[in-house]
Amino acid sequence: MLESPELGSRVAGKLKAECEARGFDYIFKASFDKANRTSIKSERGPGLERGIEWLSGIRRDIGVRVTTDIHEAWQAEPVSEAADMLQIPAFLCRQTDLLVAASKTGKPISVKKAQFLAPEDMASVVEKCRESGASEVMLCERGTSFGYHRLVVDFRSLLVMRALGCPVMFDATHSVQSPGGLGAATGGDRRFVLPLARAALAIGVDALFMEVHPDPDSAKSDGPNMVPLGKIEWLLDQIKEADALSRDRLGFATLGW
Repeated sequence: MLESPELGSRVAGKLKAECEARGFDYIFKASFDKANRTSIKSERGPGLERGIEWLSGIRRDIGVRVTTDIHEAWQAEPVSEAADMLQIPAFLCRQTDLLVAASKTGKPISVKKAQFLAPEDMASVVEKCRESGASEVMLCERGTSFGYHRLVVDFRSLLVMRALGCPVMFDATHSVQSPGGLGAATGGDRRFVLPLARAALAIGVDALFMEVHPDPDSAKSDGPNMVPLGKIEWLLDQIKEADALSRDRLGFATLGW
């Protein structure tokens, strides 16, 4: 969530520097509206107008590409003026009007696979985007519902979605969520972020998604599954090592044999 422009700039600046030092590309992501919070009393963010202003400032001042999620079709056009990529939330990945509107902006699109979908079901999602003019579509794995308050990651989905002809991203922090696990809020367990990220890297992915905060326990959204900003250098070193091992020895595995 975009808590403030100052916090966004702090996180974006630190991560940009650390990623560049390790040869990684970096895109800053934050939400202007967390429209799917568990409780109606939960904070949602600054809203569209201020959110676009804050994202534009971070993009300009830090010199970094930015992305954010949209929840309604009418948001696609104004958000595309400030964002380099549009993200479609997992719960909304089958919403045709939303996918069409995002695709028509001409911006790259990142679509999160819903927690209730099989990876092969994303073929129809990709078709909607391509038929609507999108030339760059990335698919994101963020865990699958497994009973109440539980997500599991089926790592086969990375290969299945890659076979659809799209680059694949692994969301290492949302995958450790416990949806609704705190009653009026979503829980999580950040201890498992690195193990899951390493597993995804061992198979091969094109990008990693991680939520990072200077003080996760005081974050206004998703704190239990966030990576502390103070740990990011160590974490990125681990990621670089795992990624290099995968690319040197395996490449990106395919389903073609």
